[in-house]
Amino acid sequence: MKMAVRKIIEIEEELCNGCGQCVSVCHEGAIAIIDGKAKLVSEEVCDGLGACIGECPTGAIKIVEKKIASSPSLPCGCPSHQLKEFLPKENLYNQQEIASSLSHWPVKLRLIPPSTSFLKGANLLVCADCVAVAYPMLHTQLLPEKKILTGCPKFDPPELYLEKFTEIFTKAQPKSLEIAIMEVPCCRALVKMLLNIRETIPTNFPFKVYTITIDGKIKNVEEV
Repeated sequence: MKMAVRKIIEIEEELCNGCGQCVSVCHEGAIAIIDGKAKLVSEEVCDGLGACIGECPTGAIKIVEKKIASSPSLPCGCPSHQLKEFLPKENLYNQQEIASSLSHWPVKLRLIPPSTSFLKGANLLVCADCVAVAYPMLHTQLLPEKKILTGCPKFDPPELYLEKFTEIFTKAQPKSLEIAIMEVPCCRALVKMLLNIRETIPTNFPFKVYTITIDGKIKNVEEV
């Protein structure tokens, strides 16, 4: 059986008080309360993003790198891994060319210096990579008059977001920030990371979060 090194969570039983808050936020079902303590019951489905860490009141959870047996079967603990196929809807705009609302380049967070001029005082749209593919109205509904920063919370290191947005919030001082994520659980980590950064660097504006379904609709809009 092949072994692969990847990030997963580790729980220190001595620090765990058995509150179960980590269980409620683990959409993969990788954590369970056993004998009054939280335990990682499935290393295979743990996504290693650490959404549970911020919910632990005792600091009992941390992220570690570990050799995990790679399974030949598809890991379907997280909905983002589940294969689906559906018929695309008829394009009602096939006779009309829609202009791009993009006003800068590049768009990937990792490629944009926090000190770049177009971020200063801007209305920012932080967009999960998959949103640009799934949501057909991105250029007409979300992107106009905004600067976009794209990334993937499942594959980008958390340190990237911490470093980049700490500098963006302090140096660029944006006017507003909107976040567009997919409905899959791993995408929610993007919101969590930005909220954690906001706690250390107070801002004077709320975050507006758009959640997009995999078939390209806005599921809900919330301010956090």
